[in-house]
Amino acid sequence: MKVARWHKAKDIRVEDVEEPSPGPGQVKIKVAWTGICGSDLHEYLAGPIFVPVGDRHPLSHDAAPIVMGHEYCGEVTELGEGVEGLSVGDRVAIEPIFSCGDCAPCRDGKYNLCDSLGFVGLSGGWGGFAAYSVVPAQMAHKMPDGLSMEQGALVEPAAVALHAVRLSQIKAGDRAAVFGAGPIGLLVVEALHVAGASEIQVVEPSETRRAKAMELGATHAIDPGEIDPAKAIVAATGGGVDVSFEVTGVPSVLPQTIDATRHEGQVLVVSIWESEAAFHPNTVVLRERQIKGSIAYRNVYPAVMALMMRGYFSADKLVTKRIPIHDIVAEGFKTLVNEKSQIKVLVEAPAQ
Repeated sequence: MKVARWHKAKDIRVEDVEEPSPGPGQVKIKVAWTGICGSDLHEYLAGPIFVPVGDRHPLSHDAAPIVMGHEYCGEVTELGEGVEGLSVGDRVAIEPIFSCGDCAPCRDGKYNLCDSLGFVGLSGGWGGFAAYSVVPAQMAHKMPDGLSMEQGALVEPAAVALHAVRLSQIKAGDRAAVFGAGPIGLLVVEALHVAGASEIQVVEPSETRRAKAMELGATHAIDPGEIDPAKAIVAATGGGVDVSFEVTGVPSVLPQTIDATRHEGQVLVVSIWESEAAFHPNTVVLRERQIKGSIAYRNVYPAVMALMMRGYFSADKLVTKRIPIHDIVAEGFKTLVNEKSQIKVLVEAPAQ
């Protein structure tokens, strides 16, 4: 079957591999759609970050080259021995987290903080840029009948956004800022709208993405090329927002995100980083601000799909391009690097 495999930075190849079969406790899925994530883009441009190279990942037991793709959905075609609660024909969205179940975070139920954290399609396993995938059954979440397969491919990134907002101290009526209006940033805007934020300031250089942020619930959109965004937000809010979200992974943006918050405000760092970022600690100390990280999600897929049923996180508003797998590099990764007007690119699974 056709798959897209990461070999090294700027070397993703569409190749033929043997079709997988499910083992005990696993399910086989005919993939429908898979989104190209910002994390995939980081791996393409500057990896390895999550991709295991040389030593095998302790949970997937794989090393590069690996089949990419972790934002995906499909239909169950085969059940491994001992699988219960799923049936052939079920439409499922995949929660692609590898966790050990034994470390301190896992024992606390916070499996997204696992000491050996990994992701199907980044850390090994049968990722979604393929005709078929095999995953542990607990990763497959049944989709409501009313959700399209394209919506199913957005459950994973929407879960990232909803988890970040849930993790924050945002309350109904609070003011927020989102630095970066790529796919996750736009989904954070929607999640903040759900949470009852009274004001959502968005900072984004792309005019197209600023317009999309306003469409999805932002109240103000700032071009950081025109004005200092932190100063503009502080002036507009009379001292800064209650919570700001860093969703760019650009080192110079982190101090801006901090400066945009009020005294005792909170900064949520949602990005995955290719390099270090610096800020002056006094900007946190002298204002008693908080900085908190957010990684992936936990126990949130059902809530995401329920919100999708109410019209949130809409594929019709977020998907800007749909491509076949053989165009994944030229029309997918390279397009996302060069065209900042693109939001979410979905890759259609090959027939075989």
